[in-house]
Amino acid sequence: MAAKNKKNTVPKQASDAKIRDLATNTSDGTDQFLTTNQGLRINDNQNSLKAGDRGATLLEDFILREKITHFDHGRIPERIVHARGVGAHGFFELTDSLEKFTKAKFLNGSGKRTPIFLRFSTVAGSKGSSDMARDVRGFSVKFYTEEGNYDLVGNNIPVFFIQDAIKFPDLIHAVKPEPHNEIPQAASAHDTFWDFVSLMTESTHMLMWAMSDRAIPRSLRMIEGFGVHTFRFINEAGKSTFVKFHFKPALGLHSVAWDEATKISGKDPDFHRRDLWEAIESGAFPEWQVGVQLVADLPFGKRS
Repeated sequence: MAAKNKKNTVPKQASDAKIRDLATNTSDGTDQFLTTNQGLRINDNQNSLKAGDRGATLLEDFILREKITHFDHGRIPERIVHARGVGAHGFFELTDSLEKFTKAKFLNGSGKRTPIFLRFSTVAGSKGSSDMARDVRGFSVKFYTEEGNYDLVGNNIPVFFIQDAIKFPDLIHAVKPEPHNEIPQAASAHDTFWDFVSLMTESTHMLMWAMSDRAIPRSLRMIEGFGVHTFRFINEAGKSTFVKFHFKPALGLHSVAWDEATKISGKDPDFHRRDLWEAIESGAFPEWQVGVQLVADLPFGKRS
């Protein structure tokens, strides 16, 4: 229930550094009206209607009901996995046209820019868990193309624990905290998880990655991104090509030592999101080079 079109105002005469800092978060409501969510102008949303000076609160006060209802419904269901995340807007610039392999317009025409939203996340922890938990990092990109939104979802590790999607619920139930004590939070080193992967030999490759420094990155600006799955490009002639997406950070790949990770978690659980926020605020925008690995779609009998 707030006025619309608020503008940040910085007093021209503000000389004190603290006053200038506060001014960037100050709004000027001059000539603006307080309204309900439906746009009805009101002059008070701080006092509910009463039956007399000392009477009970009246349910006929629709402003009270609207405000309380808005508050009661102000919950966003937490994701089952990848609940702890942070993202940023940016753009994707095509350096080499891929028209030979795909008819997707945002991948045709060198120099073409497409707005994107990039989200990073841990996998196992809750929304309030630490950024520095040893875990896979989600790396997903939404491309706002002229033909519609194109979602590329992946991780910072090129392989995955399972090959058949039917095992995914089993994997996630295993990696979540132990059911009898809800411990450990955001970590995978416990009996249920080890029991699962010990019986799933296909997960061994991923375990080598998850137990490496790749799972405790120094910064979200310093992680790689992979589409993980194999995707298919189709060109104007109808010919298809299998592709895998790779994102390489301009700052290089960097991690912390496990002892550093535990100390950082205790001092600043928001370490990664704070680092990303402060870098963008200072103009040090993160950057990745995107490449595709191309694999020809051969007839089934000729595959090697």
